[in-house]
Amino acid sequence: MTQGDFWVLFAMLLYFIVVLTIGFIYAKRSNSSTSEYFIGGRKVGPWLTALSAEASDMSGYLLMGLPGLAYFTGASDAGWTAVGLAIGTYLNWKLVARRLRRYSVVAGNAITLPGFYSNRFHDEKNIVSTIAALIILVFFCVYVGSCFVTCGKLFNTLFGLDYLPMMCLGAIIVFLYTLVGGYLSVVATDFVQGCLMFFALLVVLIGSVTMAGGVENVVAFLQSIPGFLSGVEIAVPVTDANGLQIVNNDSPVFGMPAEYGLLSIISMMAWGLGYFGMPQVLVRFLGIRSADEIKRSRVIAVTWVVVSLFCAICIGLVGRAALPTMFATNSAAENVFIVLSQIMLPSFMCGIVVSGILAASMSSSSSYLLIAGSSVAENIFRGVIKKDATDAQVMIVARITLIVVFLIGILIASDENSVIFFVVSYAWAGLGASFGPLTLCALYWRRLTMQGAIAGMIGGTATVLIWHNLLSPLGGIFGIYELLPAFLVSLLCIYIVSKLSPEPPAEVLYEFDHYMDDDPELEKRAAEESIAVEKATVQAIQD
Repeated sequence: MTQGDFWVLFAMLLYFIVVLTIGFIYAKRSNSSTSEYFIGGRKVGPWLTALSAEASDMSGYLLMGLPGLAYFTGASDAGWTAVGLAIGTYLNWKLVARRLRRYSVVAGNAITLPGFYSNRFHDEKNIVSTIAALIILVFFCVYVGSCFVTCGKLFNTLFGLDYLPMMCLGAIIVFLYTLVGGYLSVVATDFVQGCLMFFALLVVLIGSVTMAGGVENVVAFLQSIPGFLSGVEIAVPVTDANGLQIVNNDSPVFGMPAEYGLLSIISMMAWGLGYFGMPQVLVRFLGIRSADEIKRSRVIAVTWVVVSLFCAICIGLVGRAALPTMFATNSAAENVFIVLSQIMLPSFMCGIVVSGILAASMSSSSSYLLIAGSSVAENIFRGVIKKDATDAQVMIVARITLIVVFLIGILIASDENSVIFFVVSYAWAGLGASFGPLTLCALYWRRLTMQGAIAGMIGGTATVLIWHNLLSPLGGIFGIYELLPAFLVSLLCIYIVSKLSPEPPAEVLYEFDHYMDDDPELEKRAAEESIAVEKATVQAIQD
């Protein structure tokens, strides 16, 4: 190991120590009850809620997937995806956050997303929550795997170490602090990680532009690549028989750009629809201490997302100008952020910056592990199997579930040639189509029935699986991102089946009609109880 590698590793080790320490700090309080372990007792302030929601959402694809996509094929795919994500983030906070926070309290004080769905319909057999929990379990295994891929690629690129053991090491660290600390440790570390990711993106973007000779030189070079900066065309790298981009006279070879039409634009912007069904984001709405603080959180969250997405795409574009022939495949191009950091920055600073990649991966995978555990333990074990289970028994089952998802995630991540962006897109579509239409209808449509909810979840999930695996390979109109048709199918199933089903019971309709009624005393008490908690959290992070 060189001296430079030592300082990079030392900086990353300090980061590990910080996140693990936060996990152990919150261990005692998190283990006091399932409410504390799964949603922090609904006492999390607006700053922690906002950065936690976005850091857990923006997994490895923010610092590796998006820059890699922009590096390899130009601005269109990555750019329109970012537009969709930014719009989706805003609409989710605007349309869902406040209503879900209030309705979850009215509907049996639900502490998980599947629990809210069942309570919304007074589903005493917990059929809705069981189906939702199983869907979460399936797609979160894929999501966790994508995060572990990020860890493996990071260490492999930085130190030349074998991918598989390095991937397992990163996975173990995430697993440990999630297992011990619960929701509060995840939220607190997400706050630190969100700040680190933001800092890393800005530093690498500014440095890479300087390295490439300034904005004018970067733009001139990229304009010479057919379709690279166009929003209605996509660059086409010319590859050899092995799938590697051809290099001629130290320049990457591109063919004629392909048309990037309206269907492709709609397909990429459809990513924004996924937010309405993302459990790792929606659970943050359940945990905020007061619905009245949603607006403040929304401003923080949207600002963070817009700036971060812009920086991530620009890093990929500038990276093509700075390192035009470095990466010959899309999978390899996902390392552009890491390589730029190595080249530009002193070793210790490089270690701090690339820890932003670990931050992205760890914040997301910890959320996925925790939500998968809470869904199975609270909604299947206590909801169906053992309804008189104690909090201690539920948390044991949750931790067993964490181990199972952790092991499946490692299995999925064992392929080092996985393209993070595409792995994430599959899980994103599955969750978005299964829960997005249901969440919106549950909050806005009085006539929604339990039968309609079940039909919507199954219809959305089935469409994603069929479209991705059978129809998408056919190309043409079937090449559209599977989230869009699956979202529409889910909505249609919800509407048709709800209309054909008997009207919801009177008590369900009464709750729907009154869940947004003001209860200032309830909100005041929740806020007063949590002020001390937020101060202690901020102080712990500062210490």
